[in-house]
Amino acid sequence: MTQPAQPAEPAEPEADRRWLVEAISLSRCCPPSRTAYSVGAVLVAADGSVLSTGYSRETAPADHAEEAALAKLGLPAAGAAGPELAAATLYSSLEPCAVRASRTVPCADLIIASGIRRVVFAWTEPPLLAPGGGAGRLRAAGVEVMEMPELAASAREVNAQLLKGY
Repeated sequence: MTQPAQPAEPAEPEADRRWLVEAISLSRCCPPSRTAYSVGAVLVAADGSVLSTGYSRETAPADHAEEAALAKLGLPAAGAAGPELAAATLYSSLEPCAVRASRTVPCADLIIASGIRRVVFAWTEPPLLAPGGGAGRLRAAGVEVMEMPELAASAREVNAQLLKGY
């Protein structure tokens, strides 16, 4: 009997930074919106290969970055993909959402259902469009969550049009 995949050892800080910078770069590909964040996501396997990428509004107006990346793997809204994802890391420019108005399943729940055990993000979702809280939901489900606030300014810059007056 095979053992379930264990989460990858925490990546070197340089690798985490590099992949998170790539996620922020993807956020710049988002079609403009006055009512939604521009977010990028990169899903990286334990061996350092890219499994998938996504960005907000990539294929439909309501798409979130993490959702787009998971959809490219053919994952249903609530289905685990197996041991490869358990050892992968999801990098997102913004904290995965815990609440959303456009769809019934928030990104934090999609990540939990996928079996991903590690998430790294740059910027905690401000309570501007939704209450946030995705990191807490992920942690409560046993997902390792790491925030890299030193990259938050870059993620905020992409979303400057939303933050005026905030």
